[in-house]
Amino acid sequence: MDNTVRTGTELLWAELGGDPALLDRVTYGGPSGLLAARLPVMDLARATVAVAGLAAVERQGLPGPVRVDDGAVATAFVSERHLRVDGRAPVAFAPLSRFWRAADGWVRTHANYPHHRAALLAGLGVREESVDAVAAAIAERKAVEVESAVYAAGGLAVALRTPREWAAHEQGREVAARPLLTRERLDDAPPRRRSGPLRVLDLTRVIAGPVATRTLALLGADVLRIDAPRNPELPDQHADTAVGKRTAALDLDSPADRRTLDELLDSADVLVTGYRPGALDRFGLHRPGLVVARLSAWGDYGPWGQRRGFDSLVQVATGIAATEGSAEQPGVLPAQALDHGTGYLLAAAVLRSLTEQDEEGGTRLVRLALAQTGHWLTTALPRYDPEAYVTESQGPLGQLRHALSPVSYEGGPTGWSRPPGVQGGDEPVWR
Repeated sequence: MDNTVRTGTELLWAELGGDPALLDRVTYGGPSGLLAARLPVMDLARATVAVAGLAAVERQGLPGPVRVDDGAVATAFVSERHLRVDGRAPVAFAPLSRFWRAADGWVRTHANYPHHRAALLAGLGVREESVDAVAAAIAERKAVEVESAVYAAGGLAVALRTPREWAAHEQGREVAARPLLTRERLDDAPPRRRSGPLRVLDLTRVIAGPVATRTLALLGADVLRIDAPRNPELPDQHADTAVGKRTAALDLDSPADRRTLDELLDSADVLVTGYRPGALDRFGLHRPGLVVARLSAWGDYGPWGQRRGFDSLVQVATGIAATEGSAEQPGVLPAQALDHGTGYLLAAAVLRSLTEQDEEGGTRLVRLALAQTGHWLTTALPRYDPEAYVTESQGPLGQLRHALSPVSYEGGPTGWSRPPGVQGGDEPVWR
């Protein structure tokens, strides 16, 4: 594969503070043309998986190589589509999780969970849980008005924005001004216990966080996922992302369950959280010497810093859905690539933080956001631009715009010596 395949891996490994000499341990292969999209989704997928593997061999002191097979990567990025439970295919999106036509554009909602469905209906003032009722309520309002009303009610809805509109939005400017991820050393505390398997306390939901902890479990970590008993994970998402883990239910409003969580934290090495910023602050989850990884949708800054969000909604807000769609209909990426990519990147960031912690100590904090990954996808990775492969020339037919020749070699021609003439307009003689 050419150097463009390595580009994403090199960029991410630099973001993670990794030794560039280790990049030679990564090999690439597999079928081509997977996760096809206008944006470089396969490059994102390949690079995030590569750095997760590279961080793992670095931490374990193994020589590699880290094998990145595009077929395995592409399949893993749509793992939920390949899942079968006793032969049954999973349920993807609920009927009210979809694009809707608003009075001046498009809105996408997320209503897979019962409490989100209830909030959506409340925000719209709709009593009947039906597609027709919701469609009618949204159709008569502006997209941004729907977004504001549903969020105010505790639901999730996002107006479709173009890349230019997102770049001008206050949250979009905040995202663009920040790095893809942050890794901080908070103090000089020694590392936590290191005998036996790495202990990872998993307080994440849906896809990105669970993919990260699923990866850590693959690498031998003892991962314990905690859910609220009144709001469990959707069964199919649990089946897809709980591989290698143990799961438990704790009500953190219960003093007894809260004490249990505190005891787990006291002996954990890593804490991974995936709730909206600030949602877990009252529980005082930090401990000296811990590696804490925080995942959010929009980042913990800016006007949307406290908002909930999912991959599908981030695609809509950041201009990705507009880029992948058409004038008639918004589009989607071929996978929930922001979720999966951020998950593998989060696993890599945790492993790199542990490696550095072993050498230097210190409580470590890692922060990632789906919107940051989306910004990286749309701005940092090489992207096919047909304009780079066309040229213009003036000739007998007028101003002509045409493709450059793909035949290229050192010392060869850079283009044709003459433009096309009028058909039949030349004498039938050799020059």
